[in-house]
Amino acid sequence: MAARIGRPMVTLLGLVCVWWGSARWGHVPPYLLPAPDAVGRALWRQRALLGDSALTTLTETLCGLALGVCGGAFLALLMALSPGVRRWTMPLVLLSQAVPVFALAPLLVLWFGFGMASKIVMAVLVIFFPVTSAFSDGLRQTPPDWVDLARTMGASRWRLLFHVRLPAALPAMASGIRVAAAIAPIGAVVGEWVGAASGLGFLMQTANTRFETDLMFAALLVLAAMTILLWWIVDLCLTRALYWVPVQHAQ
Repeated sequence: MAARIGRPMVTLLGLVCVWWGSARWGHVPPYLLPAPDAVGRALWRQRALLGDSALTTLTETLCGLALGVCGGAFLALLMALSPGVRRWTMPLVLLSQAVPVFALAPLLVLWFGFGMASKIVMAVLVIFFPVTSAFSDGLRQTPPDWVDLARTMGASRWRLLFHVRLPAALPAMASGIRVAAAIAPIGAVVGEWVGAASGLGFLMQTANTRFETDLMFAALLVLAAMTILLWWIVDLCLTRALYWVPVQHAQ
């Protein structure tokens, strides 16, 4: 446990030292690369603004994560029940990933407005594919021996799905949810860059136009910390919920 925590801390400390040395002795202007102490002062000085912005982005991320996971799981179940649904819907799911989110963001802001709705939809689009794909693959890769045994015992199609295929696919779905938790903030921040009145993405864009690079770095650090914490909480909850899965498969 100590090694798992110590190695990332040593790496992080090394990166901060390189950052500090580059800012102090690399002849880099502060408006291009502020020193860590300047970013720390900006964190403390603008803590109220950063907290409000982080709360907005976190709300958008959590709503998008919840809707994306539920929608992706529902579609994966439909595709497991009907091969025809899979043939018709999977190309649409792939198409949603073929178009860059940066290209969709202006349209979503135009359709759903400058409020949270457009950012939530953006987050849903970002995480919908990994959840749907992982859960669908898990449902399709049920061990054949389990399926044969259930059919031998007279299990109906619905019982086979909910009592055999679904539990077997939960570890794969958990992997998709972990990926979704890590990338969900991307959708929210991209939406805030295009058009918003609050949020960490909006704050970073505003700070960039004013050459307040220390504040922009502070907002970026808050976003990174929030994303790591969200992933850790999701990973912890999934690991405890899927307690029967071996540790090497659950992490």
